[in-house]
Amino acid sequence: MSDHDQNEQSKAAVKSAPFEVATPKRTKEIIAKYGFSFKKSLGQNFLIDQNILNNIVAAAELDETKGALEIGPGIGALTQRLAQAAGKVAAVEIDNRLIPILKDILAEEQHTTVIHGDVLKLDLKQLFEEQFADVTGVSVVANLPYYVTTPILMKLLEEKLPLEHIVVMIQKEVAERMAAKPGGKEYGSLSVAVQYYCVPKLVCTVPHTVFIPQPNVDSAVIKLSLRDKPAVDVPDEDHFFRVVQASFAQRRKTLANNLTAFVGKERREALTEMLLKNEIDPIRRGETLSLEEFARISRSMLEAGWGAQAVKS
Repeated sequence: MSDHDQNEQSKAAVKSAPFEVATPKRTKEIIAKYGFSFKKSLGQNFLIDQNILNNIVAAAELDETKGALEIGPGIGALTQRLAQAAGKVAAVEIDNRLIPILKDILAEEQHTTVIHGDVLKLDLKQLFEEQFADVTGVSVVANLPYYVTTPILMKLLEEKLPLEHIVVMIQKEVAERMAAKPGGKEYGSLSVAVQYYCVPKLVCTVPHTVFIPQPNVDSAVIKLSLRDKPAVDVPDEDHFFRVVQASFAQRRKTLANNLTAFVGKERREALTEMLLKNEIDPIRRGETLSLEEFARISRSMLEAGWGAQAVKS
């Protein structure tokens, strides 16, 4: 058989293969057809398990009146499912080599738009206005690259986008930190930041064996349901989060020691008095504090005049 005939046969195989992208055979055929090579720097791992896709899409609670924003669609395995479940899908892909592949695979999906760009640099409010004007609600649904998970999620939350849910597959360890409760080693500033904005729920764990290529660690699907208002009332969000970060600066140190480094040694005695007044033992560690306790500390610091200008970075 000539090279031309083999090439035509390969194209025919891709077209006649089952509709679903997320199988080992189909994924390998698409990679071969387009001569695609993975970039480790972009954290590219393509999911080949349809049951996991079912779990992700079900968790997003989509219907034909709702929209879905996908970040990092790869070759469109999840995008196909979202197109079936939602009324409008916008998929943002940073790798320009994947754009023609996605447009081919999604050619018949009239309510799906592929956008070439870096989600961390895009004006997401403008994107929402352009892509989701006619839907009743929007959720982010994605298999996020490990190396940019936290920056992407914090951008989505801090920009206060009109989101219902964020359903993402991320590194298992990071998902556990987001959902962690006070008192455990997984609980930290990321837990507080996520839970301030959302109610987290672990959907399922995902073994590393269901990807091409296989990552070194397992993943998990987490659902973050956006709160109507933040979990605690604080007068200054920026100051609140700085207090949280300072409380976890050195995990083995007590709250009093970490916060003294934050406000200055000259305020140590006043800081201790303030913590006791708020019924918080100064020798506790940051990992034991609830969001409400962090909020009380932040409020008291601001009342004492230890605000953004007075407090050290």
